[in-house]
Amino acid sequence: MPEDGSGCIVGIEDLPEQESVCVATAAGDILLCNLSTKQVECVGSVDSGLSTMSWSPDQELVLLATGQQTLIMMTRDFEPITEKQIHQDEFGEGKFVALGWGKKETQFHGSEGKQAAHRKQTEVSPTSAWDDGRPRVTWRGDGQFVAVSAVCPETGARKVRVWNRELVLQSTSEPIAGLEQALSWKPSGNLIASTQEKPNRHDVVFLEKNGLLHGEFTLPFRKGQVKVNELLWNADSTILAIWLEDLKVENSSPNSYVQLWTTGNYHWYLKQSLHFGSLEENQLVSLLWDQENPYRLHVLCQGWHYLSYDWHWTTDHGMGENSQHVANVAVIDGDKVLVTAFQHAVVPPPMCTYEIQLQQAVNQVAFHTDPKHSGDMAILDADNKISVYRYGQSTVNDRTVRFGAVGGNGFKAAVEIPYLDKTYRVDVGSNNNEVVNPLGLRFLTWLPDDSFLVVGQGQHAAQSVLYHLTAVPHVAEAEEEHLNLRLSVPVDGEVISLCCSPVTKTVALQLAHRQILKYLWEASTPVLEPWRTSNGSAVQFPYPCVQTSIARISGEEMILGLTDRCRFFVNDTEVASNITSFATYNEFLLVTTNSHTCQCFCLKNISVKALQAGLSSAAAPNSETLRKVERGSRIITVVPQDTKVVLQMPRGNLETVHHRALVLAQVRKWLDRLMFREAFQCMRKLRINLNLLYDHNPKVFLENAETFIRQIDSVNYINLFFTELKYCLSILTAHVKKSPPELEIALQKVHDLRESITPDVKAVSAEEALKYLLFLVDVNELYDYSLGTYDFDLVIMVAEKSQKDPKEYLPFLNTLQKMETNYQRYTIDRHLKRYTKALGHLSKCGPEHFSEFLNLVKDQNQYCEALKLYPSSTQEYKDISDAYGEYLIQKQLYEQAALIFARAGIFAKALDAFQNSGSWQQALCMASWLGYSKDKQSSLARSMAGKLVEQRKHAEAAILLEQYTQDYEEAVLLLLEGAVWEEALRLIHKYGRLDILETNFKPAILEAQKSQLIFLNSQKTAFLRHKNRLQAVRELKEKACESLQDYEMPNCPELDLFSETSSVVTASDMNSKYSHSNSRISARSSKNRRKAERKRYSLKEGSPFEDMALLEVLGESVRAVETVKGDIHILLKQLVLFGYDEQAGALQQVLEEVLQLMETSIPEIWTPDLQQSSVNPVLGPNSTANSIMAAYQQKRMMTPVVQDPELLIPPKLNKNLQWKLHLLQ
Repeated sequence: MPEDGSGCIVGIEDLPEQESVCVATAAGDILLCNLSTKQVECVGSVDSGLSTMSWSPDQELVLLATGQQTLIMMTRDFEPITEKQIHQDEFGEGKFVALGWGKKETQFHGSEGKQAAHRKQTEVSPTSAWDDGRPRVTWRGDGQFVAVSAVCPETGARKVRVWNRELVLQSTSEPIAGLEQALSWKPSGNLIASTQEKPNRHDVVFLEKNGLLHGEFTLPFRKGQVKVNELLWNADSTILAIWLEDLKVENSSPNSYVQLWTTGNYHWYLKQSLHFGSLEENQLVSLLWDQENPYRLHVLCQGWHYLSYDWHWTTDHGMGENSQHVANVAVIDGDKVLVTAFQHAVVPPPMCTYEIQLQQAVNQVAFHTDPKHSGDMAILDADNKISVYRYGQSTVNDRTVRFGAVGGNGFKAAVEIPYLDKTYRVDVGSNNNEVVNPLGLRFLTWLPDDSFLVVGQGQHAAQSVLYHLTAVPHVAEAEEEHLNLRLSVPVDGEVISLCCSPVTKTVALQLAHRQILKYLWEASTPVLEPWRTSNGSAVQFPYPCVQTSIARISGEEMILGLTDRCRFFVNDTEVASNITSFATYNEFLLVTTNSHTCQCFCLKNISVKALQAGLSSAAAPNSETLRKVERGSRIITVVPQDTKVVLQMPRGNLETVHHRALVLAQVRKWLDRLMFREAFQCMRKLRINLNLLYDHNPKVFLENAETFIRQIDSVNYINLFFTELKYCLSILTAHVKKSPPELEIALQKVHDLRESITPDVKAVSAEEALKYLLFLVDVNELYDYSLGTYDFDLVIMVAEKSQKDPKEYLPFLNTLQKMETNYQRYTIDRHLKRYTKALGHLSKCGPEHFSEFLNLVKDQNQYCEALKLYPSSTQEYKDISDAYGEYLIQKQLYEQAALIFARAGIFAKALDAFQNSGSWQQALCMASWLGYSKDKQSSLARSMAGKLVEQRKHAEAAILLEQYTQDYEEAVLLLLEGAVWEEALRLIHKYGRLDILETNFKPAILEAQKSQLIFLNSQKTAFLRHKNRLQAVRELKEKACESLQDYEMPNCPELDLFSETSSVVTASDMNSKYSHSNSRISARSSKNRRKAERKRYSLKEGSPFEDMALLEVLGESVRAVETVKGDIHILLKQLVLFGYDEQAGALQQVLEEVLQLMETSIPEIWTPDLQQSSVNPVLGPNSTANSIMAAYQQKRMMTPVVQDPELLIPPKLNKNLQWKLHLLQ
């Protein structure tokens, strides 16, 4: 820097990774100051000088604005990437496309009228005189875009341009008259904030990334009164800080202000206003939000005075129980306080019951802690004045208070409003000659004895002072009064929260190092002492809490705390880690949780451990303590004596719930006070069973029955109460409301009431019960069910209540009454389609009705139910079985049909059915029952043997021929044909026919050896060919995948669609190729569908799924060879037995070679990656975008996307089967 002091720093940035600070000077030098070595290095210089240096949020890029009106983008190592002119004629890459929808002359112009079409665009006026003309730079939170505001050399007005990381222009702002220098991009990325001076006001305006304006709010200053130096968003985009200074101040320094604005329900609120005065040493030099703690603001003043502010959200609400104004909630809105009386109206801010207008911006609101005056408010403004508003006493309307959403427009509001009682100036903690400390007073608390507590800053940074202030007696005609300092208590630590209990007259202070201090304001000598538990140990929260409260748990006073990370403490015990908000009301604790529930606990008889258990375990959904709420709900207040809990959603709207636990507690209180009307109305409105009116205290209720009737004073309400008391009707309701409804049982109950011989005087009559049922169920539906009770009087009772014509139902009922009882009930059940019951009644009607019975069984397929109704020895049982067997044969269930026939003694049909099912043993049994002769049995055996041969069951066919036809020669030939060598040998020796060895046996085993050799050699050749082809296909795909990755093709799943003949088959090609065939396949049988799906895996070279086809055929080869291993083992033994060692050795050697080839090839074909993808497929129901991308980067997408993942699993070789013969080795 020049020694004459003319130099200027235009940018400074801390670089933690390099342990350095980067500084840019107006002269053009970029300096790197190493914090560990204390050395300064000039890493670059720009001859034309620098006006701004701005680093991206990730500190990978740095943007420089030079004196020649250019922008230079550099890397973190100060290597230039590109340089561009700030002022560009083009709009940028995001230029809007004109769709040609009409010209300006033909469009609708609203209130401006048609002349707007011919009006020329007004020229944009130059920027304000106080504008320093320097470019302003702001980055989006993710660092992908940067906005630059610069003064246009042609018009003299500011324009905002948006550039990307490569310094390619994206958009240019529309011409905005009066646009000023302040610029800040919301970290969340959707808006860029700036300020604009309009003809009659000063606005903060928002621009979108495309350069268009999108919303604004007005600053609370006159036009030309202030200038805006900077706008700053906090890290989570919830607070906008504005640094302002007065203009046109003669002979004195201007006043400085910092304002904090937030938004909710599309309204901008000025929440905090910091006035720094006009002394030169108090002028702001720098304002900065903390990057890690989003609610911490750093301020540096001219006289090296540093301030750090930590904020948190709080809800200002009344704490009373007995007064009229128990549920008031206040919202700070600049110089107004918006008050909502939730007892009368639940309206979301910015709407309110009434608003209070003050002379200065409001910083704190404190409700009176006296429960009898809980609606009274003390309001602390930016000038350190306390305005006290009270209810009652005054008869004159206060001009500073006016109705909001509930009054005005000629309507008379039923809500009382407060009046301004007094205004006090607070002088403690400040001195006009000292350095100013805005918001030096915090945690204003209005105690029940009308004194005030407030916390101020101590002499040192980590010290606080607790001031106890009382009002001075009123001086006549004084505009404002002063508060006397009753007591000043130094606190060794920074106070970060304060809460008060008017019951025990205790104040709890939480310090930054988490210690809790207690202050008893009515003690003879009030002192601060550590808060101790019942066993004497000092309480210290494990983490700092942003909300604290005092509550009694099991009679002991404890302090509750909630951190900004949802951790909830009782004293120093953490009871939950998912609490988003909490509130205490009487003996109740209410909390909202991250799992979107609201829980309520009675603290009177609960231990801390029980509370911890209740919060940690998910209570039953119908539990009294828990109810579901909307996502993100937070408790605002509880309306006493009304059971209302008011919740606010993230977007700002309100919801009211009536928590079951609070409702029942309030109802019990009303009943204890004999306030039956209030209890009844609440229970009726919230659908609580009215039995509680009696069950709460039966003795007291009966003693005060007259009081109850007089208070209720409504016949309908008393009837409703009696209806709920009737136990019988409750049972009927339960049956009707079941799923499915049990209407028959309900009607049976009514039937039982009619049949009751000694009716109870207090019980419900059948007529009354039926009337109640008709209230719950459709009368026509009930008529059908009443028929099912077979009670005709009940049927007529129901029919008379319906719209049916007696001519419709009386003839039908008369016909039924003439029938025999069982046949009558059968007719009713058949009419109601209750076929099982109908069969039961019809079976009792005698044999003359059996043909009707059998027809019904056949029509409704009720065979099993019908068989239960007759003994197995009867002819009816046999006839039903015969019909059932025929039905099963139609369904091709031959074996089951045969069993039914056999059981009923219908052996001829059983024999045919067993033959059709292939059960030859059972068929021969049936032949025995039928007394077949030997010839007939022989003929039957030969017929069945032929069918068994067709099914390749040679061994079973041979048994039939040998044992039942005595044709052992044919049996031996069948065994040789089926390669059942050992059984064939047994029969040859049994019958002494050794000649068959030479004529048939030896030629057969030699032929078998040849065919097995041919089979194994063909499998070996095909296996090698397919294996080599698979390797080639995979290499082609890998090359294609690598080339595709160079182009960053996003559709990774198509990477398996490469082949030798076509380099790429796109997804659309694949879809078009298969979409038509799929539509045809859908109508086919499952067999054809499987065949069609198999066609997808074609072995044709170059086909899309060639590798899958190769995997399939290779797997089949392995399984085929594995299958013949046992057969070959038996064949080898026969070859050796008859001296064919050479042929046996050749066969064993070939099989061993093939098995060894396959064993070594399986890991190469079914690679570990392939097996892994079958267990964890890349695409599937459990896949995520991240897992698919990771697989793509690891080239796992080479694995085909297939319908049959079992193809990716290698076939198993059974090594336990000892098939080789040692004597051949």
